[in-house]
Amino acid sequence: MSARPARIVVIGGGPAGLMAAEALAVAGHTVTLCDAMPSVGRKFLLAGIGGLNLTHSEEPDRFKQRYGPRREVLAPMLDEFGAQALQDWAAKLGIATFTGSSGRVFPVGMKAAPLLRAWLHRLREAGVRILVRHRWLGWGPNGWGAGEPLRFATTDGEIKLPADALVLALGGASWARLGSDGAWVPWLASRGVDIAPLRPANCGFDVARPGTDGEIGWSAHFCERFAGQALKSIAAGFVAADGETQHRIGECIVTRSGLEGSLIYALSAPLRDLIETRGSATIRIDLAPGRTLERLQSDLARPRGSRSLASHLQSKAGIDGLKAGLLREYASADDLASASRLARLIKNLPVELRAPRPLDEAISTAGGVRFEALDDNLMLKALPGVFCCGEMLDWEAPTGGYLLTGCFTTGRAAGLGTARWLARSRLCT
Repeated sequence: MSARPARIVVIGGGPAGLMAAEALAVAGHTVTLCDAMPSVGRKFLLAGIGGLNLTHSEEPDRFKQRYGPRREVLAPMLDEFGAQALQDWAAKLGIATFTGSSGRVFPVGMKAAPLLRAWLHRLREAGVRILVRHRWLGWGPNGWGAGEPLRFATTDGEIKLPADALVLALGGASWARLGSDGAWVPWLASRGVDIAPLRPANCGFDVARPGTDGEIGWSAHFCERFAGQALKSIAAGFVAADGETQHRIGECIVTRSGLEGSLIYALSAPLRDLIETRGSATIRIDLAPGRTLERLQSDLARPRGSRSLASHLQSKAGIDGLKAGLLREYASADDLASASRLARLIKNLPVELRAPRPLDEAISTAGGVRFEALDDNLMLKALPGVFCCGEMLDWEAPTGGYLLTGCFTTGRAAGLGTARWLARSRLCT
């Protein structure tokens, strides 16, 4: 006599949850996917507003390095479903991709919505049942066990769904208004799951106001004139807590309290770790990365005659606007009077960062379910039959396509792992 079909519930409708559902559907299972929001993929759609950076064309070994301390555990999953496989997958949805000059990969049209629509259509065609406005309420009174009903709050009141296997793709705790609020942390922790504290990743930072005893933010004058503007064509570097020198070229945004944007996000993980270790982190900003110190010193030493210092800086060093304002935020009267000191400051402006911005403002979340709490199928050792994937796992990656790729690949791995476990458990036909 054959076993009855397995009842599989996936909770979370982001890329990881949708990919887990797809992997299970392809394996022949019928899946119910639940999401607390009125529609699925909300953070995914937000990520695509400025152009959906789906993945990156970097060669595979370099690509894996972007996952830092968790690169070894993620490497086998990326070998099975990495950047090229993700592009091939999108192509089968009818979404062509292209590689930009930076190596980043985007869908033609740059939008997330067409990909999501095509994906949801294919999932429904495969028999995946998608239930929105279904907020998981945690475990029932008997905890978790094969077949134990799961409790959900819906617009029609509380309901229960039985499940033989459960895939959790609940996200981290950034952008809670889009569904990732971290409510799952105490629920899993109470069941003996080892969870690393959730921390902001790909985030901005508050600065220590120059000339004060640790006050946060810029001077009122600087903030009023420049908050919201982009600081372009700069370099930034610092020595991380592990002694490794970090250095990037790019641009960032001046906020009312500090700095954010692509350059800062690329450095955010080691900056955050350094602040946790030492209480602050000082980055050294090069406002003129295309000029040597010697050239700057020579050019600034030329007589300026009746020209103002602002005009002299602009003509001899290319420093004006926001860059000039930032330089004056840190320069003393003696610095401004000395060509050599001014040149050194332009090439090596010390900006002290005191704290990352709050977790809910971050693009993504570090911390989460430790891989040591999972088996090779991404199943929780403490809760057989419960699988985890996506941003709720303890890994992080920079923006640039790496973050999304990690969500897709861990979602697929969790779906396949669930199918393997069900087959061994003989719960399915």
